[in-house]
Amino acid sequence: MRPFCTLIVVTDFLLLAAGAGAEPTAAPGYTLKTFNMPGAAFAGLSYDAGGLLVSDLGSGRLFKRGADGKLVAFGPIFPHGLDVIGDPTGPYRVVRTDDGLVVAQGWTPVSSKEDPFDHALVALDPAGQVRVINSDFWNPFDFVAANRGYYVVDSARNSVERVLPDGSKSTLLTFRRLGQAATALRSLSPTEFTEGNSYETDAVPTGIALYGGRLYIALFGGFPFLAGAGRIVSIPEAGDQSTPEIDVEALNAPLDIAFESSGEMLVLEHGTYDQKEGFRKESGRLLKFNKMMREPKVILKGLTRPVSVLVWDERRIVVSALDGNLYILTRESAR
Repeated sequence: MRPFCTLIVVTDFLLLAAGAGAEPTAAPGYTLKTFNMPGAAFAGLSYDAGGLLVSDLGSGRLFKRGADGKLVAFGPIFPHGLDVIGDPTGPYRVVRTDDGLVVAQGWTPVSSKEDPFDHALVALDPAGQVRVINSDFWNPFDFVAANRGYYVVDSARNSVERVLPDGSKSTLLTFRRLGQAATALRSLSPTEFTEGNSYETDAVPTGIALYGGRLYIALFGGFPFLAGAGRIVSIPEAGDQSTPEIDVEALNAPLDIAFESSGEMLVLEHGTYDQKEGFRKESGRLLKFNKMMREPKVILKGLTRPVSVLVWDERRIVVSALDGNLYILTRESAR
């Protein structure tokens, strides 16, 4: 673990300058403000007594954002860097609990030696003391706190794990590989993927939310990250969890899920993938589904590698992105 520092960085958000790139577009009825911090790679978002908690993979820091709009760094500098596929790893998520804060820390950066806090669920108490709750993960990308424990998605093991307050862990579900039709792959290799063949990709769970007694999990899908290969599935928090129910299909690399108080589900798509370019710039979207989970409404589009979505309050939604942007989407009037 890097040295512990507390409240040492205070920075004002900078409004993204005009002409610095295409601005994402909000749906009618919403206004959008974009805030940028140079060098940041924002990841996790959570509510914190009227403000926000934000994690940054670029610096390995946790930030608080208060009513004045300033970001204040606090806590330890977590291990951070690039993972084996060249994406940033570090403190993926941070959540306020009754006993302090809990952080989901990613796997070991390729340029670093393994740290005791790598691939772990880590607790920070109010006095600033840090302890490992459990490190028996490969890549704990997201979690929810519930019933004095945690539900964690391990995106390298393709599983959902239950962690109790004493740190003991059990596997609720390991996802089978996802079948893909050959037609979805013919653009990659027309000769290899002929008519009638099929292909499988890893499920790769990335986001998790608890709503109405069910755990909802975003299945990102594995390489080559086919368009429309992602889905949202759910299992009951109690009872038979062996067979997930498919709630939404045909998504483009869904990464996170959130629910509004009305029961409408928000799904954040990371974007579409190109074999040469990687994830395409400005291909990320925020979708809203009604309770019937039918045709979604696109409420924010043109995002570049978005990571997290948070329902901040009755009118505001926040989205974070790896390009150092935070987007605050505000509904203009009540429903």
